[in-house]
Amino acid sequence: MPDRAYLHPIDPELAPGARNAIDVCLRLKPKERITIITDAVTRGIAAALQREVERVGSDYSLFVLEHHARRPLKFMPEIILDDLALSQVSIFAAQTQPGELVARTEMTTVVNRHRIRHGHMVNINRQIMLEGMRADFCAVDELSQRLVARARQVDRITCKTPSGTEFEAELSPKLKWLKTSGIITRHKWGNLPGGEIFTAPMNTNGVFVVDGVVGDYLCERFGDLQSAPLTIEVENNRIRSLRSDNKDLRDEFRAYTSTDENSNRVGEFAIGTNIACTHVIGNILQDEKIPGVHIAFGHPYAEHTGANWASKTHIDCVGRDFDIWFNGEQVMRNGKFLL
Repeated sequence: MPDRAYLHPIDPELAPGARNAIDVCLRLKPKERITIITDAVTRGIAAALQREVERVGSDYSLFVLEHHARRPLKFMPEIILDDLALSQVSIFAAQTQPGELVARTEMTTVVNRHRIRHGHMVNINRQIMLEGMRADFCAVDELSQRLVARARQVDRITCKTPSGTEFEAELSPKLKWLKTSGIITRHKWGNLPGGEIFTAPMNTNGVFVVDGVVGDYLCERFGDLQSAPLTIEVENNRIRSLRSDNKDLRDEFRAYTSTDENSNRVGEFAIGTNIACTHVIGNILQDEKIPGVHIAFGHPYAEHTGANWASKTHIDCVGRDFDIWFNGEQVMRNGKFLL
């Protein structure tokens, strides 16, 4: 059975971000049904979301993962997948653990099949609820739409940073650009907080200095990388070399990107557009939305981008203070849009 009861009082500071999620991002209606999936650590945030759902008056189910399966998840529990298939809207608000990407992919497969408006709040925390989730998502969406319209017209994007990034992406009209601005539709689920445009690049080359954060469970372990960046040399869309003074970071990143034959392949090239995110906080969910470039190795979201390859892994890499050019025309200087 779903888990319905509140376990503790709701933090009132979480209410504005939770209401933004339910009213603005997901546009939940009283006659719709929503499934909320959370875990023990994130139960307080889920309770704030639950309260907003009850205000709207929608039918809902809420599941705490630990009540239905052992962590780390080897699969998404069937009871959750079955419930999800009955809903028009869903939220996943929980923390990552190593090896759980397959379970989350099982969940998003159901989301894609049933075209559910899904908010993906992986590793959400209180700070993000007070910052990125309080964004004006209508303004973020307007900026994202203008930027993605420009991006779809170019075949080359280059970027540089003061820390040494010199990176170029070659783009193909056969590979789609997606906008995940926080305004979520049934055509594409999105992270919350939202605020990015992305594609699967045809090819990439150059040096990408990760002086922000890396993704998945490595983010929690290593946090803000400004004092010991990870420098990645990419040749023909594959990792050629890794350097960092933090040897544990270097080695764990190398192991992660060696999981399968495409784990070291650039599967995502993205530009953050959430103007409420102004500084690195050490959490990939928010930090990848900071205006600037981030790339990811592994899974290219082929079901949306049209890429013809796959991977079991996906790890994002975020830098700082970007200059960006679309076909030689500068669109960002020192992390600020020039549009």
